Amino acid sequence: MPSTRRQPQRAPSFSHIYNSDVIESPLSDTPLSDFLSPFRPASTQWVARYTFISFALILRLAVGLGPYSGYKIEPMHGDFEAQRHWLEITNHLPIKDWYFFDLQWWGLDYPPLTAYHSWLLGFIGKLINPRWFELNASRGLDDYDLKSYMRATALFSELAIYIPAVISYVRWVSKQRGVYPIAQSLSAAAILFQPALILIDHGHFQYNSVMLGLALLAIVNLQYKKNLTACFFFVAALMFKQMALYYAPVIFAYLLGVCVFPKIDIWRLVTIGLATVSSFVVLLAPLLVFGGVATLQQMVVRIFPFSRGLWEDKVANVWCTANTFIKLKYMFTNEELQRLSLIATLAAIAPAMLIIFLRPKRHLLPWAFASCSWAFYLFSFQVHEKSVLLPLMPTTLLIASQPASSHPRGQSKKSCNSLPLIFWINNVAMFSMWPLLQREGLQLQYFVMTLCWNWLVGNFNFLTHEHKLQTYLLPSSGFFWRSVLVLSYAAMAFYHAVELLLPAPAKYPDIYPVANITISCGCFGLFWLYTLYKLYSLSSQPEPKPRKSK
Repeated sequence: MPSTRRQPQRAPSFSHIYNSDVIESPLSDTPLSDFLSPFRPASTQWVARYTFISFALILRLAVGLGPYSGYKIEPMHGDFEAQRHWLEITNHLPIKDWYFFDLQWWGLDYPPLTAYHSWLLGFIGKLINPRWFELNASRGLDDYDLKSYMRATALFSELAIYIPAVISYVRWVSKQRGVYPIAQSLSAAAILFQPALILIDHGHFQYNSVMLGLALLAIVNLQYKKNLTACFFFVAALMFKQMALYYAPVIFAYLLGVCVFPKIDIWRLVTIGLATVSSFVVLLAPLLVFGGVATLQQMVVRIFPFSRGLWEDKVANVWCTANTFIKLKYMFTNEELQRLSLIATLAAIAPAMLIIFLRPKRHLLPWAFASCSWAFYLFSFQVHEKSVLLPLMPTTLLIASQPASSHPRGQSKKSCNSLPLIFWINNVAMFSMWPLLQREGLQLQYFVMTLCWNWLVGNFNFLTHEHKLQTYLLPSSGFFWRSVLVLSYAAMAFYHAVELLLPAPAKYPDIYPVANITISCGCFGLFWLYTLYKLYSLSSQPEPKPRKSK
């Protein structure tokens, strides 16, 4: 009887998975695509969403194991203590005292929706452990269980608002493009894994995802032509954090544009105005009823602190960077700098406002929001390092609208140069926050999250499944942008290497933060100009009609 020999099993072939005729996604040749590859069949598509959401939550939990802002740092601690303190005062004081109580110890300086949110979280926290939020006695508390509770509140707040908003936005874009459901999952995962928001909300500790999620829900409703609902969500974003004003000019110009073009619609304008005013009234009513006009006035004073100066700390905007070389604070008074900032900001946002007003097309909205918010970050008053999250949100959303490859198998799939620039500016934004994260002991989280995200989206994917050299780290063409990206990445790598090896000289203790903001500001300025170019070039194109998903 002839001996039978078991043939070794061949590794399963995934070549069909990466066929460009099957998957319409610019991320189809990335580790992120490999991660979700088991869920490509239509019958398992619903699992893909829960899988990447679960992984996104795991990343946030892992970052949350690290320290937070002001951990064991006397006397004021940091943003963690500020957020905890607001949970404390909103649960122990009447509404009329919220914006007046002990302003030297993290006085409340956000609009009332933040206060209502703090009240709810503090109310739940008191049921678990009243000691966490005892009035005055709980100041500076560094209890581990308190840290766990606060981390959980940030996680559930994001899960309730920001994550559904991202998925809704990607679903609308995918419907317009007619892509496969797996492409939706890839885009949504790439957006949710973006490290900047994760490190600030779950490392440093804040609730930025709530404001960003509300603003994104406004964008989603604009995309679905639900303008009145969009007004409510945007007012809610403004009432949660005043920094949502970065988006306000585009919202205003777009809604005015749809009321004027193709023909003037007075009734639409009136209903939009009524919806906006009604939303403000509803959200401000508790403050007015239980606190009175004086409380409203004090709230305005607290949320617009013009007396603090043009900027705080080292931030990668035009004013702070220019002050390194030209001492603006010695040349101008604070009032003069405020006027200069206002004029520069209005001039910088005017092109985006004009384009979106004259061409109120929905596919232009992400570029318009990105352009306007980058202009605010670069030129406006009272910018913080964390403010970069505002222009990053619409910028990162652009991942979902990048064209998929139409090239045959084996050829380069980079049919659009915007994707490398979107990844690049996210990396620059992370770099700009390095001094802040370094002070708070989040160096490990900074490097791991940055490298992890770049690896997942294919920036280190030098060898594709077709055995062709490819990476999204650099544009496939264009000498200028390739040079900019190479030089800026080299500068950031050199910065980290030198800072690690050589301490700052005593004569120039701020040399590293100054170098950081100079590099970052230059990159931000170039990307802002790029958003204007894209907005202008796309404005002449007709609005895409929805395609049937495949």
